[in-house]
Amino acid sequence: MKVLLNVIWLVLSGFWLFLGYLVAGGLWCITIIGIPFGLASFRIGFFALWPFGRTVVRREGAGIPSGIGNVVWLVLSGVWLAIGHVVTGVLLCITVIGLPLGLASFKMIPVSLLPLGREIVPTGQVRAYHSGQVGPRF
Repeated sequence: MKVLLNVIWLVLSGFWLFLGYLVAGGLWCITIIGIPFGLASFRIGFFALWPFGRTVVRREGAGIPSGIGNVVWLVLSGVWLAIGHVVTGVLLCITVIGLPLGLASFKMIPVSLLPLGREIVPTGQVRAYHSGQVGPRF
């Protein structure tokens, strides 16, 4: 079922959201200071491309630098990417078939607004991630 939802998502909205994240990531990577933001944008872009079966969890030990970076991200990129998710989610929720896809788009709004200090993990590993058995991937 996840594969079917991901394929439908990819065709209807995932590819376009992915392109938005690629553009944002490319612009961030122009400067050396922006490279961490660009990498976060690429990471979320791949999540937006194939979201079903994965989820976002808070990374332990992210601290104050991630918080400050999230404020910068929110002002320069996060609002625009979140607007894309809202528009996509509303359009997908118009039909009954698109309802789970629209809800998935709404689920991505928090990570599009505040991506630093978050990790994208398979849904089956969330409990292991929180118990410390699975660490963050770098």
